[in-house]
Amino acid sequence: MTIIHWEFIAACLREELSDYGCLLSLFEQQQQHLFERNPSAVLQLGQEIEDQARRLGECRVRREQAVSAFAESHGQPRNSTLRSLLPFVEADARPLLEALITEVNVLLHRVRRTSRHNHALLARAVAMHQETLQLLRPNSFSRTYSPAGRVAVAAAHPPSTLRAAG
Repeated sequence: MTIIHWEFIAACLREELSDYGCLLSLFEQQQQHLFERNPSAVLQLGQEIEDQARRLGECRVRREQAVSAFAESHGQPRNSTLRSLLPFVEADARPLLEALITEVNVLLHRVRRTSRHNHALLARAVAMHQETLQLLRPNSFSRTYSPAGRVAVAAAHPPSTLRAAG
């Protein structure tokens, strides 16, 4: 069994904070490009956001594994929360870990809120684009209804422009 010290968990939390900050910054940039109606920048940032979210996920898994190992090394269940394990950390280090935990949670909520907002902006932009296309070429789209009663708009098959001679 590997002994995990609180310093390693603190380093994991700092890395997670940095990754959440990076992701939040990317979401804020995406939002700015949405307002500027810059689709190429929005698309590019979409890939960067996916990459950053993947890195963040890997970072979070490392931190969770470190916390589980720390819990196990102190005779606690592997699924213990870090806050519940604070009594097993040196008293002088507890405020640091508490502050890091709080900051991670604050950034997590900001990232989620900004992500939801950007998603809503993107969904509205797509809907407006579809409406515009439908106005320009109404015969190119057909409306269908799902069993739940939702309306879906699909592009109809465009008429063939090739004709057989003869």
